[in-house]
Amino acid sequence: MNWVFYALLSAVAAGATAILAKIGVRDIPSNLATAIRTIVILLFAWGIVVARGETSGLREVKGRTLLFLVLSGVATGVSWLAYYRALQLAPASKVAPIDKLSLPITVILAALILAEPLSRRLVAGIVLMVIGALLTIGA
Repeated sequence: MNWVFYALLSAVAAGATAILAKIGVRDIPSNLATAIRTIVILLFAWGIVVARGETSGLREVKGRTLLFLVLSGVATGVSWLAYYRALQLAPASKVAPIDKLSLPITVILAALILAEPLSRRLVAGIVLMVIGALLTIGA
């Protein structure tokens, strides 16, 4: 399967996440909900690593790689904590479009940090994403 399949699977799962999380944070603190979700993800991810026999790769993780993975983990944690709190405070139909502004932010950061090219078409798509998010939240 190619990257498009996995990207679409990710999008479908992320869409389901918003609805499931909104229901899940109704009766408990958002930080607790995030912690429970994190445990499930931890067990799920390590289960796949073990099942695929990929634990030997741990020896190959070097300092720079580990640093950036830790920083990515911190960013993910901040994102999840903020996302669950936002879901507790507002409708999923308002929170999810703002959360999806991560798409244009990622493209901009990829251009600035990773020197990925920005075409006119890509910039137009970014602008449309931002407009779409603003329209869906009623701004």
